[in-house]
Formats: sequence, structure tokens, C-alpha cells
Amino acid sequence: MQTADFLDTLDREGRLLAAAAAEAGTGAEVPTCPDWQVGDLLRHTGMVHRWAAAFVAQALTSFRPGEELPGLDGDDLLAWYRESHRGLVDTLAAAPPDVRCWQVLPAPSPLAGWARRQAHETTVHRVDAESARGGAHAEIARDFAVDGIDELLRGFHARRKSAVRTEEPRVLRVRATDTGDAVWTVRLSAEPPVTEPGDAGAADCELGGRPYRCTSRCGTGGRSPRSRGMPRWRSCGGRGPGSSGADARPRGAGQSASVRVSPSASGTAPPAARAVPRRAGRGPSR
Repeated sequence: MQTADFLDTLDREGRLLAAAAAEAGTGAEVPTCPDWQVGDLLRHTGMVHRWAAAFVAQALTSFRPGEELPGLDGDDLLAWYRESHRGLVDTLAAAPPDVRCWQVLPAPSPLAGWARRQAHETTVHRVDAESARGGAHAEIARDFAVDGIDELLRGFHARRKSAVRTEEPRVLRVRATDTGDAVWTVRLSAEPPVTEPGDAGAADCELGGRPYRCTSRCGTGGRSPRSRGMPRWRSCGGRGPGSSGADARPRGAGQSASVRVSPSASGTAPPAARAVPRRAGRGPSR
């Protein structure tokens, strides 16, 4: 996907998020973010939009934390969120392609990196807002969902802070089942996972599912109260975050266990560690 594609997605998803939040009301509980209300979701996401826009608009070359969350609610909070989202989209759209600034993950350019990261951040939180509203979720485009899984595996979990580790080396295969060629091989050890596209070699375990469901469940981002990282991770013998509810166990060489991605008991959608008390905290953290 190109930067323009991510910008289009960011624009659309932020508007969908605001619309769902308005329908739900800022006091509605968010099933996919335990202990959060829609107001908390708007404060967090709007703060992240403003945090990201500042790096690009001011060409900031080193990390700085986000601002304090606003003490707004109701229609005033919705207006503040829409302003935050519009400011981010306009900032990225107007930025020169060669802008130099700090970025969260490696990317071809800072502008490309921020457009991609904020498109995924906003999409995951749009699903949160829709879960609070109730009813059907808007679809996530297949190519974009696949890119979200790629960002999670090769971006976030490649960092030193990834908690997905195994005492003994393991090989996990992650497959998007309805795309034909979207597959990753994840090598687990006591160090951060190393992920390569493709399915070369044997795997100890396979995690498969439709990509739009996986990307909405395994989003990545700053601090919020729904962190599972990889669904069913422990079924591959890892000690990272996740439920051990699947039956699959590590197999011998050449044999792989298939583990399906399915909605959790908490809903159809949960970025990385997120545990922020309601209306409190700064973010995002480095």
C-alpha cells in the first residue's frame, strides 16, 4: 500500500469512529476495552492524533510524550476529537515527502510510517467505537488488514519490548486464510521474534484466520486496556501474552498444529500493552 492509500484509510476510519461514538454516546461502555467508556476512547485516540501530527508538523527528531488528556465530555469531546483527527489528516496530506522526524517503527520514510501507523491505530479504535454502539462493524479492506498483521509481526514484535518469547526455540506460522499468499514465519526464542514473509521450512504451530478479524483483534498502539498481542499464543508453547484456550500443542518436526483465530469472550476486536485508568495518564509511551 502507498502513503496516499493509508491517508485515505485514516480519513475514512476517523470519520467512522466519530460517527459511531456519537451514536453510542460518550458514556457508553466499550466491550473491547474493559473499564473504558466511549469518552475515554475519544480522549486517547484524539491525543494520539495530536501527538503524531506534532512530530510531522514541527519536524521533531526525538521522542516526546503525548499531552495530558482533556477534561471534556459529551458534544464538546466529540468536536475536540473531530478537530484532532482533521488536524492529523491535513498535516500528513500537506507534509513534504522528505520530511524528517521521529517515527514509531522503521518505514521507507517518516511520512509513510506515520500515515501507516495512524491508519491502523484509528481503524482498531473505530472497531472499539462500533462495539460500544452495537450492530454491524464496517468492513476492513483485505489488503489493509493483511498490512496490519505485517505491522504487528514485523514492526511491533520486532522491538526489544516485545514480551512474546519462548525458552526453547519455536517456529510459528501465521496465515491469512482467504488471501492466498499472505503468510509469515515467526521464529521464537528468548530474544524478540524474528519474522519473515513466506512459509519456507517446517513450523511447530500455525495460526490462521481471516485477516480483517485478526487485525481488529490484534491491533497495535499505545497504552489502553486491551492487550493480548497474539491470540492463542501459548498454544505454541510461548510465554507471551494470550489465552491458552486452544487445544494445539507443539508437534514434532514437519508437523504443525492449526489454531483458528476466533472472537474472544470480550468481543470481536482487541495494540500492545494498554492499561490506563479512566481519564488519567499520559501517552503514548516510547
